[in-house]
Amino acid sequence: MKTPLPKVNEIEKKWYVVDATGKVLGRLATQIAMRLRGKHRPDFTPHLDTGDFIIVINAEKIRLTGRKLDQKMYHKHSGYIGGLKSMNARQMLETKPEEVIRLAVRRMLPKNKLARHQLKKLKIYRGAEHPHKAQMPEPLEISA
Repeated sequence: MKTPLPKVNEIEKKWYVVDATGKVLGRLATQIAMRLRGKHRPDFTPHLDTGDFIIVINAEKIRLTGRKLDQKMYHKHSGYIGGLKSMNARQMLETKPEEVIRLAVRRMLPKNKLARHQLKKLKIYRGAEHPHKAQMPEPLEISA
């Protein structure tokens, strides 16, 4: 007996809204990464995109535990000599809070083309408003 595989065009993708107010960054990112991959579904297939769309609102109100605000560093390099730029989590949350969540989720996904495709289904917004009302997203409660 063969295991039934879902067809790509038959996979029903849902839209969810997650409110990040007061949520811990790592715990939130693991749940989002699991939903983006589709591991919560009974028809999960590792080589297919069976995940859902996730909208994160209030990204600026995310929480980090311990002394991570001052000790966690984000690095990027321009490719030129001396082009390393570093920023701690406090500065990053003030300037680009969406990027903090996006990087946490991206680093939890596998490093391949499928994960890059799945990451495009993650929509992050600084405030409480988002332009995806037409998709009728359901609220997704993630425990703190």
